[in-house]
Amino acid sequence: MTVLLLENIHPVAAEAFRRAGFEVDARPGSLSEDELVDTLPGVTLLGIRSNTTITPRVLDAAKDLLALGCFCIGTNQVHLAAATERGIGVFNAPYSNTRSVVELVLGEIIALARRLTEKTERMHEGVWDKSAKGSHEIRGRTVGIVGYGNIGTQLSNLAEVVGLRVIFYDTADRPAHGNARRVGSLEELLAEADVVSLHVDGRPGNAGLFGAEQFARMKPRAIFINASRGMVVDDAALRDHILSGHLAGAAIDVFPIEPKAQGDPFESPLRGLDNVILTPHVGGSTQEAQEEIGHFVSGKLLGFVRTGSTALSVNLPEVAPPRPEGLFRMGYLHVNVPGVMAGINQVLADAGVNVVGQSLSTRGGHGYVVTDTDAPLSDTALAGLRGLPQTVWLRTWRP
Repeated sequence: MTVLLLENIHPVAAEAFRRAGFEVDARPGSLSEDELVDTLPGVTLLGIRSNTTITPRVLDAAKDLLALGCFCIGTNQVHLAAATERGIGVFNAPYSNTRSVVELVLGEIIALARRLTEKTERMHEGVWDKSAKGSHEIRGRTVGIVGYGNIGTQLSNLAEVVGLRVIFYDTADRPAHGNARRVGSLEELLAEADVVSLHVDGRPGNAGLFGAEQFARMKPRAIFINASRGMVVDDAALRDHILSGHLAGAAIDVFPIEPKAQGDPFESPLRGLDNVILTPHVGGSTQEAQEEIGHFVSGKLLGFVRTGSTALSVNLPEVAPPRPEGLFRMGYLHVNVPGVMAGINQVLADAGVNVVGQSLSTRGGHGYVVTDTDAPLSDTALAGLRGLPQTVWLRTWRP
């Protein structure tokens, strides 16, 4: 079985797969759609980060692919519906780099409030500009968090520790942490916040969320931070509001179009602006976070192929069966229609096999059942189950 790891995934992942007996092909950059189509036949597991796009055409070519790991938070680079239709499990790391992103954002808030970008640039030019003009403490100021998920809530907690007041806006009904206060609309948040920090996901509805209208509603001399998704923000509109002096500064870690590989040229309308921090999508790129992500996602992929566990899968029904001991295991992914369980258990009964344990979950149009038995099923029984019209796939394991 072969694993293809793209985009400089941490070596601990490759090592975990090698210990499990996989052949590992680890590459530093991403691949285009045509390159993926040519490369994926024969690949059992695929590991990517945010710069590789998995389309239905790519998945059609990946005839041997069992599962796909996004070694990052987001999964919007993967066509999840197409993966689900083909029974390909998708896993990500929703929590592993949360702290790294939050620390970057807090550091940027302080750096922008103190205008450190300008100070260090002038020092490198040999100019001693010892002045407090435009430099402020962050204590007592208000940070507005747009998107109050895993990263947004941890930013909320740490922002309070350093003396920031916290308000937040989220379309989902999320409870406030600490002294944070929920506001009823994005417009209300923009009017009140001294710092606006975006932490939304990459769903299509968030494309273009922040443009000229939203920047115009922000407080004069406010700070803007985007460490979420590049397609959420109109960077040209942000440039206009920086140049006009309406906004005091910005920090951008994600961009609508990002280079494919290390060292490739980078273009943005935000280049060259004073008090604008540009970073190459490194919010979660600390050694600690990348190592943790490598451990976490490789563990989920190995659990899926070894035991059938779909715990924390992004797209398949979640089943976390106990470790089988001296048993035979069958995993059955199927279209979610009535009578599937009855049909499975009838086949088992007819084969004279006793069920020791069974776990079932459904999600959308699919169901997934893991069944442990005290004896293996005959090839005839397995062929019968695989031939049923609702079957997506059936796999067996023996400890």
